[in-house]
Amino acid sequence: MKTIGLIGGMSWESTQVYYRLLNQQIQAALGGHASAKLVLYSVDFAEIERLQHSGDWAATAVILADAARALERAGADFIVICTNTMHKVADEVAAAVRIPLLHIVDVVAERLKRDGVNLVGLLGTQFTMEQDFYRQRLEQQGIRVLVPELPERQQIHRIIFDELCHGQCHPESKTTYLAIIDELARVGAQGVILGCTEIGMLINGSDTTVPLYDTTTIHVDAIVAAVLAN
Repeated sequence: MKTIGLIGGMSWESTQVYYRLLNQQIQAALGGHASAKLVLYSVDFAEIERLQHSGDWAATAVILADAARALERAGADFIVICTNTMHKVADEVAAAVRIPLLHIVDVVAERLKRDGVNLVGLLGTQFTMEQDFYRQRLEQQGIRVLVPELPERQQIHRIIFDELCHGQCHPESKTTYLAIIDELARVGAQGVILGCTEIGMLINGSDTTVPLYDTTTIHVDAIVAAVLAN
């Protein structure tokens, strides 16, 4: 079995979801007492969050590149960044090691194309929704992206950092997210990407008739496929 290298802790709430789903899927695939072979490097999210909001992405790249090198030394066969936003520095992380990086946007794009979706709504941190790194990578693969208006983007961002990253899931925040999803669908989105790994803690496909693309579960599916490929 290939060994997965996880860069986590951004936040640890969603990293534990990765850990649980990976092991559940490996056991389901292989049976018995099988579990995932993985190495986890969990960063201090307080440091990352401060650098994000100050705009010092170069410093975040250094931290994640160091984590990737540590995972490579520990025997990982490939690297996974367990967060959407920090894929802003995915190229720098990939360049720091000789092993592959399994990019979250690429596996989400594959799923969207498989489903025939070419116009999609995007929820995530304001960094993910407003900066080019995420949307451009989707658009390069033929998928157009809609994002909410600024007040809604600010609400989404606040709920992620002030609530979901602390494991808090409030009914009123769920209502807010579902209203934003409905509006994206009203203006033409064929589905909505849950483009922050914590959002799946708050809402899921049973909450709405709008197709939802939970990046955490899609990423995990791709990781398991890579592990079992040989």
